[in-house]
Amino acid sequence: MNQPRLKEMYKKSVIAEMQKEFSYKNIHEVPKMEKIVVNIGLGEAKENIKVLDIAAAEVAAITGQKPLICRAKQSISNFKLREGMPIGVKVTLRGAVMYEFFDRLINVAMPRIRDFRGVEPNSFDGKGNFNLGLKEQYIFPEVSVEKSDKTRGMNITIVTSAAKDDHARKLLGLMGMPFKKRDNK
Repeated sequence: MNQPRLKEMYKKSVIAEMQKEFSYKNIHEVPKMEKIVVNIGLGEAKENIKVLDIAAAEVAAITGQKPLICRAKQSISNFKLREGMPIGVKVTLRGAVMYEFFDRLINVAMPRIRDFRGVEPNSFDGKGNFNLGLKEQYIFPEVSVEKSDKTRGMNITIVTSAAKDDHARKLLGLMGMPFKKRDNK
């Protein structure tokens, strides 16, 4: 099996660039992507259980991996929620599948977003992990508009081994993430 295109690029050019900029002594110090988590919250699943099957099929088509059904950990009466009710689906991608998904995300899906000017460069959590929220799943060509019942948003978390946000931002920038340009004001 061939190595994913982005993984080869990471090994050939990104590691050298990161070592030069942040003066890492060892190549194992250079941050790398560890996993990508794709998550869809389904609050309406408590009334209509078929929503769960549709969303799970869409996430499976997008990621190429069967999603895990997330269930409520506790009952909350204000939300009419009982413990154990299904409330979302998630997929954790690692290895070659992760690089392939990231490649499709930045090169196929993001250019299809309406009025796209780049992703927010401040969406890091302080520990080098990047969170990206998408408003609709139709930007992925694998999702059919005819088979889907409604537009759903999703959260994509990219977990890196970077200790600081600026190191992770540089890593994702070199990997091709289209960050918004900052104004120097």
